[in-house]
Amino acid sequence: MALQPFTSKLIADVGISMGDEGKGRLIAEIAEELRETTGNPTPVGAVIKVNGGANSGHTAAGLKLNLLPAGVAEAEIRTLGIASGVVADPRKFWWEIRPLEANGYPILSRLIIDERTMVSDLTHRLLDLAWEHYRVLVLKEEARGSTARGITPAYQDETGQWQIYFNDFLGPKDLFVRKMRGRIDRALKIIRYVCAVDEGAWTAGFDRLTESEMRANAEGIRMGTFEEEEFDFTRFRRPEPFTLNEDELIDVYWQAGYALGDRIQDLRGILLDNLRQEKWIIGEFGQSFWLDKRHGFSPNVTASHTFTPEFFLSSGIPNQPIHTFGVAKAYDTKVGTHTFLTKMEDDQPLTNLLKKLEYGTSTGRQRMVGWFDAVEKGDTLRYGGFQDLMINKLDALSHRDGWTGELRICVAYEDDQGRRYHRVPRRDSLRGQLKPVFQFYPGWKEDISGVRLFADLPEAAKGYFAGMIRSIIACAYHDEPWPPELPNVRYLGVGPDPSQIIKDIPPTPELLADFGGQPTGERTEGRAKAG
Repeated sequence: MALQPFTSKLIADVGISMGDEGKGRLIAEIAEELRETTGNPTPVGAVIKVNGGANSGHTAAGLKLNLLPAGVAEAEIRTLGIASGVVADPRKFWWEIRPLEANGYPILSRLIIDERTMVSDLTHRLLDLAWEHYRVLVLKEEARGSTARGITPAYQDETGQWQIYFNDFLGPKDLFVRKMRGRIDRALKIIRYVCAVDEGAWTAGFDRLTESEMRANAEGIRMGTFEEEEFDFTRFRRPEPFTLNEDELIDVYWQAGYALGDRIQDLRGILLDNLRQEKWIIGEFGQSFWLDKRHGFSPNVTASHTFTPEFFLSSGIPNQPIHTFGVAKAYDTKVGTHTFLTKMEDDQPLTNLLKKLEYGTSTGRQRMVGWFDAVEKGDTLRYGGFQDLMINKLDALSHRDGWTGELRICVAYEDDQGRRYHRVPRRDSLRGQLKPVFQFYPGWKEDISGVRLFADLPEAAKGYFAGMIRSIIACAYHDEPWPPELPNVRYLGVGPDPSQIIKDIPPTPELLADFGGQPTGERTEGRAKAG
């Protein structure tokens, strides 16, 4: 079955739920497909990271990445771009680059950091911890669940017009020093006088960051690429509370950024050159639609824009047609303190099986697991839009180890008066009071991780899969005609390895007509469950 060509040389790799969908693995699949269909061994000219920072974890070809785009695993892609909408810690670049290059991946020669990419540093991470302290201990509110990577405070510097750009590493050091001293002064005053952090919490923050980075960089330490001291944040803390070793902190960041000097360029021109040469450009997004700072639900959002339009603002190239590729899993996960309407019960046999698979790439946090929420994905289709879909982890739902039940898809929400909502209410106080309406589908006992052809899937797996797609579209276009062009599922993941992909999925009209997707029953259950 021939795949339809991509509608543009620009491709956006976006998540359509709450993140952790497996967006990183999509890069390799697109590159391989383009090599096969075009006969060109190097069809993709650039993969760019569009938004976020080291808070967005991706796994590609077995590599766990935070700041670098997942294109690192594709050696023929000549440009690994960091676009201007990203906030990046220069030290973090080296923490990822050096172990990868030691393992044979050419990174530095392909890396291009846009001149206007914003610099984040330790002060932002300390502010991240401080604002969480303020939220919980001063305001007595629920924790936000931050990654403590300093992303939101870094973007606050942008809105406050206190940016330090990567092109500051190309200018005089004394200007960088002056900007950093101002940043440090502001951060320390906010931490002490606004967030009301006590001395114990101040001290503990450095220990927490040290432990976090020791854990995240354990492989680099084991390889001998780094000494443990590289990740010791306590060296930047002076004995007097709420003071820092400013000279050492500034010097460490200057050295890390200055060493990247020839990698700091105007990414815009490079991308336009790729388009003139008929190369494809893939924009890799961190987080997902429902974590967008404008479209999600504060405070459980990120500080950047997480969907297709940001591709152009971050890359700096003109708006033009773009092919959007939405990625989801066959079930849902969330981290932090989100309202999670479809969260599985703790005593549900599938819950513990899925939890064994679900840990955050960036933080190692345990993810919550839940049933597939087609209402969320339908809204993403309706208001965000995507031409293609990739669904991952269908294999994780197979019956095994005591799990033998039916599968569920949330097709609507319901309030106490029985009123149904086929779209996500934008008022969070209302959303939190709703109950999920589930449709039920038979499960299957077969291990499908070795399946490579759609026809070889169990009938029940085909039915559940078709039910997911039907439900997304039905929610997106509830009470109105479906458009003539429907998104197709281009790839179906049945395991974590690059080879564990089904690519011959029927076009959506055929899929829905021939493979059912009809539920065995429907009922409203429980109340909204917070994480």
